[in-house]
Amino acid sequence: MLSPHVIAAVLWAVILGFAGGILTEIGPWYRNLKKPSWQPPDWLFGPAWTVILGLAGWAAVLSWNGAVDETGRMTVVALFAANFVFHFLWSPLFFTRKRPDWALVEVPFLWASVLALAIGLREFSVLASWLIVPYLAWVSFASILNLVIVRLNRPFGP
Repeated sequence: MLSPHVIAAVLWAVILGFAGGILTEIGPWYRNLKKPSWQPPDWLFGPAWTVILGLAGWAAVLSWNGAVDETGRMTVVALFAANFVFHFLWSPLFFTRKRPDWALVEVPFLWASVLALAIGLREFSVLASWLIVPYLAWVSFASILNLVIVRLNRPFGP
């Protein structure tokens, strides 16, 4: 039987992955945006996020197991909860509201939450910290992509 913290880690990853997929509409508005030639193909984003969120979920389990007391476990929960919020906000801003500029304003908070995971989890599990590195790299890349899309397509909104 799976323990509650393993179920929570799986739900964290599945909810973020599912919500990101649901909130990411690759429709006419997105297709008509000017994008850099180096943008990965649309089909790559789903598998990339699946791997990244799976690794982060594994990092959550390792960190929880490595926490020796309630304070440590609450630190792990707080780090993942903050990241959940900032990760969840990006897709509706960019795709649903059609405001890449607003998503770009949100990016530093998302990036900082991923960096906080990479640094904060090290106390509980060095491997968990390393499992966050692909997430940090991908969010860094996506941030640059978001910036270039804003520069190529602004202004947005009325």
